[in-house]
Formats: sequence, C-alpha cells, structure tokens
Amino acid sequence: MSVTVDGDKSRSVPDRVRQFVRGPRPEKVPAIVGTACTLIGLLDIAAGVFPRFRASRMHAVAEVLPGTLGPLSAALSISAGVLLLLLAHGLKRHKRRAWRAAVVLLPLGASAQFIWRHSVTGALLSLALLYLLVRNRDEFAALPDPRSRWRALANFVVMGAGSIALGLVIVSAHPRRVIGSPSLTDRLEHVLYGLFGYEGPVAYAGNTDWTVGYSLGALGMLTALTTIYLAFRPEHPAARLTEDDETKLRALLDKHGARDSLGHFALRHDKGVVFSPSGKAAVCYRVVSGVMLASGDPIGDVEAWPGAIERFMDEAKAHSWTPAVMGCSETGGQVWTRETGLDALELGDEAVVDVPDFSLSGRAMRNVRQMVKRIERNGYTTKVRRVSDLSDGELARVRRAAEDWRGTDTERGFSMALGRIGGHGDGEAVIATAHKEEPEDPSGTRSPYGDLKAIIHFVPWGADGMSLELMRRDRSADPGMNELLIVAALQAAPRIGIARVSLNFAMFRSALARGEKIGAGPVLRLWRGLLVFLSRWFQIESLYKFNAKFQPRWEPRFVVYRKSRDLPRIGLAAMQAEGFVTFTLPGPLARLTRRTLSPAPRPCAHIVASTTAEHEVRAA
Repeated sequence: MSVTVDGDKSRSVPDRVRQFVRGPRPEKVPAIVGTACTLIGLLDIAAGVFPRFRASRMHAVAEVLPGTLGPLSAALSISAGVLLLLLAHGLKRHKRRAWRAAVVLLPLGASAQFIWRHSVTGALLSLALLYLLVRNRDEFAALPDPRSRWRALANFVVMGAGSIALGLVIVSAHPRRVIGSPSLTDRLEHVLYGLFGYEGPVAYAGNTDWTVGYSLGALGMLTALTTIYLAFRPEHPAARLTEDDETKLRALLDKHGARDSLGHFALRHDKGVVFSPSGKAAVCYRVVSGVMLASGDPIGDVEAWPGAIERFMDEAKAHSWTPAVMGCSETGGQVWTRETGLDALELGDEAVVDVPDFSLSGRAMRNVRQMVKRIERNGYTTKVRRVSDLSDGELARVRRAAEDWRGTDTERGFSMALGRIGGHGDGEAVIATAHKEEPEDPSGTRSPYGDLKAIIHFVPWGADGMSLELMRRDRSADPGMNELLIVAALQAAPRIGIARVSLNFAMFRSALARGEKIGAGPVLRLWRGLLVFLSRWFQIESLYKFNAKFQPRWEPRFVVYRKSRDLPRIGLAAMQAEGFVTFTLPGPLARLTRRTLSPAPRPCAHIVASTTAEHEVRAA
C-alpha cells in the first residue's frame, strides 16, 4: 500500500514523466520563452558572426551549398538574433505582438542556423521554442504599451550605435581572411559603408567578402526598417486625465478629500484614472517603464476602494504592467494588501503640522525664529492669500517667476506636485509670497517680477487643510526664504480657515532618526551612514532635517509592490516619474525630437512646469 502525502512532493515516476511530456505550467511559459529567446538570439548572432561557431558535422554540407546561400544565411541569422533579443522582454511581459513576431522569426533563425555552418541542435532548439509558443498562445494576450513616435528617433540612435558595434565585431571576426592590415579607422569606415550597402576599404579572401557585406547590409536594413515601423505605426498615447475625469475626481475630493493629504495631486493632467463600478472611488496612475504607478490612497469613499483597486489590477494585467503604489497611508496600505495580495514596505514619513499647536516660542524653534527675524530685519515682507484673491496681473507674474526660478529643465514631481499654478478649479489653493523693494538699477532696468522674491504654493487638503506643492525663490534673495514663507503660511492659516498643513515627504525618516540616537546598533548605524552618503545626490537627510525644524508629527507612508524582485524596477520608475532620473537624448537630438515627433500636449489653461518642494530645500 502506498501513501501519498502532499501529492506534488511524492509523485510517482509515471506522473513525473507525464508532467515532463506536458511541459511547464502555462503561466510560467512567458518567462521561460523570454529567457530562451535571449539565449537563442545570442546563438543566432554568434552563428552569423563567427562562421566556425558550429558543429563540424555540418561543415561539409555547408561547403557545397550555392555560393551566395551561405552569406545570406549568415545575414539572416544575425537579423533574427537581434530581433529575438529585442522581443525577449516583450515575451516575458505576455505581449501579443511580440508573440506574433517571434513565431515568424524562430523558423527563419532555425533555417539560417541549419544552413550556415551550424549543427542541427540550434535549429531544433528554435523549433522546440516555436512549439512552446504556439501551444501556449493564450498566455500572450497583453495589450500594447502607451507609445509615441519619438521612440522612432530613439530606436535609430540605439540601433545605429548597436549596429556599428556589432559591425566592428563582424569585420574583425575573420582575421585569417583579411587582405593586408587595415587600421581601426579603416574597419570603422568599412562598417559605415556596409550599413548603407556599399563596399568599404577592407578586403577579404574567398566568400568572406560576401558574408561580411551581407551581414552589414542586414544590420543597416534592420535599423532602417525598425525605425520606419516605429515612426509610422499607430500611436497609442499614454492615458491622460480628461475633463470629464477631472470633474468626477473633483466631486469625490469635495466629499472625501480631507482623508488624504495627497488627494488633490490626483488632478495632475498627465495621470490616467480608473473608477470603481459605482463611481464612488478612483485610482489615479501613470505608466513608467512598464510599471503602473499609483500615488497616495485611492480617491473617494473607503467602502468603494476595493472596486477601484480591482479595476486598477485588471488594467495592469491586461497590459502586463507591474502594479505599484507609492506613498499610500497606513489605511491605504492595509486595503491594498488585503484586496490584492500585494506586500507593503514603509517608505518614509510625511511631515504634518497641526496649526493650533504651532508656535515660534521655545528652545526647539530658536533657529527658525532667529532666521525669520533676521530676514524680516533685512526688509522682507510676506503675503499669504488664496489663489482666487490674486489679480490676473499678479498671478501671471507669479507663474512666470515660478517657471524662471525652477533651476532645471527637467520637471520634477509626481506624487506631491500638481504641475500648475492657478489652473481652472484651483482657486482654493494658497500662495505665500515674499517681497522686498530693491533700489533701482543705475541703468534704469527693473526686475520683471517686481518686488517678488520667493513663492510657496499649497494645494487644498479637504476644507481645513493644505499640502505643500512647490517652493521657488529668486537666487539673489537671502537664504531662508523657504523657512520665512512656511512660518508666514502657518501663522496666517487660522485666518484662512486652515487647521493642518502637510509639508514635505522625508524618505527613510525613521532610520535617520533612530540611527543618530545613542544606543543605535551597528546595522542601524550602517544603514544611516549609507543614507547620509546617498544624500550627496538625493536630498534624503537634508529634507528630513528641513522638515524637522517645524516640529511636525510624522505620518508613515508606504510603497505597495507585488514581489521583492520588482522593487528595483519600481524604484527606478518612481525616480523617473519624480524627475530625478531621466533618459534623454543629447540636447540637439532631444530638441529635434520634441519639435518633430512628439505629440501635441493636451491643452490646459495656466499650466506651468512644476517641481516638488524637495527640489528647493537645498537652496534654504
């Protein structure tokens, strides 16, 4: 009598044989196929570049084939290998179009390997992978990613550089067939000519000249065709907030906006949105590098959150995007993990100041108090008003100054930046400004901003709160403008009906705070030391210390993710969304791209590029 315990662990030999014959589970096929396509692509390239990369049994057959068939097969093998490498990531992400292309390429690559001095093993591997793709075709149903035509130029630059590098390898892979001793410059010239289908200065003996020529021509044609395809394929722009979506979100914020300080940032126009079936909740997101990135908590009634979260996860699954949430509250993290099975990790803390408890008196506020008094003695004054109270001329001057004082060409901000000042429907936002009359320049010129020296912009947080959105200042103004305006805003808050103010978000705040205390362990001290080191490039410690000046209470914020291995990818996507990491072409090419290939932006009144408050802290 046999007893089976945990059936999968004690399967009989026939069961294991049947499992082997059936193959891997369907849900694991895309990852397996993607990895296999990478290996086969490298094998195809190696088979085309290095004619002796083969099993010797096929050599005699290859030698008697018609003269041009071998070189053409080498070019086909290289082309199929490069394309399979490009498709591998799409196959891992279940993309349907990647599946269609791979089904066409694999038999071509198999034929090329069989003909071009390679063993039958490589061809059989390609055919086995083709069988796996066809059998599990239902697993490859993901929709295309959002895209725009600027990727055509990016593809031309990347593929062109890769083709030149691979072309140098091809030209140098036949040292015994080269006539003479061509220099590196000659080889590079030969590659450039070959990509356009012309003969270069390097000469070879026998059919090698044809092999190199066809291979370089194939790379050039591949670069041209992929660029043309990307330039003329139908455009699928990223999701944008429509006017109807914005109206619905504002209605939800009017009812439930007091719950989350990041709620108003859902009104950024470069975010998409999914609503719950009842329409009582919504999740706003942006897709960055294949990551579907939400920020803050869902908008609307907490009871309706699960419906919006389910729609969010369905959208991520349909496109094979990696779902993630940045900066949700503890309540939001609990709902996300309960409804989706995702995991949560504490990311940092949000600084929140309760206005009734704020005071400049006391030893803890001495530094801030002294700085504010010194600036006021230097002749600076402040004004704190609702945006709706500003005149059109003053609002235009504030917008112009905010854009000119931004400091970088890159817009920064996603989770805690709105991206505009004084837009339609944002009249309840608060602007604090610093002013100082300057003596007239001897040449008679005056500043285009008048006496304006610094700006801080807050967005509504329910009926009695506001969240810091950006801080900008004139570089010629005295240090401490940010402290001056935050204090002015906190002191004026009761007059405009504000009881709580959300300041900046401090990443890893608890680690920095505990690591500097007496008795901290070696691991915690090491972690704090690493964060201090990283603060040279990212404002981690400086932002924490800036927030701590105002004696806030700290509200933890979390990142929600699917698997631990997704965290690096999510982190990179978040840094791209916030503007701290950008993948851009060189200046002239970037300007050409924006001018010729980028789609026209959705018109929106009063939008100015914005930065998060973190960007200006160092200036303090």
